[in-house]
Amino acid sequence: MKIVQDYFRKFDFKPEDIKRYLRSALRDLEIAEKDKFPEVKFTYSYQALIKTGIALLAKVRKLKVRSVPGHHVKILDEMGEILKREDVVVIGNAMRMKRNADLYGGGEIVGEKETDDYFKFVQTVIAEAGKKIGNG
Repeated sequence: MKIVQDYFRKFDFKPEDIKRYLRSALRDLEIAEKDKFPEVKFTYSYQALIKTGIALLAKVRKLKVRSVPGHHVKILDEMGEILKREDVVVIGNAMRMKRNADLYGGGEIVGEKETDDYFKFVQTVIAEAGKKIGNG
């Protein structure tokens, strides 16, 4: 169980903890939807995706995410496995790499159309994950 030791740890979550994680993801998605700047929409869409993964891991696998290098990749991998959606891994990692290029590489331009596509993708993933998470 190296993956658990390196990136996650077992944790007994209360239902309200899981609800709080999901509410935070939905709040980020709402910000993404309302903001006019593509960069803000993109960033908050990505954050919503990762936060949804954190909620999903808490609910389904009883895992708490450790903040270590590479943890976003592992969140996306686990999310894709739980939802049985390889596109979560592929598109999620594309978003992650764009975010990293913007953050660490002097800026990555994300166009409006691309941002809208990512936003719609994240919406569908959150809706599907929300069904698995339920009421916490």
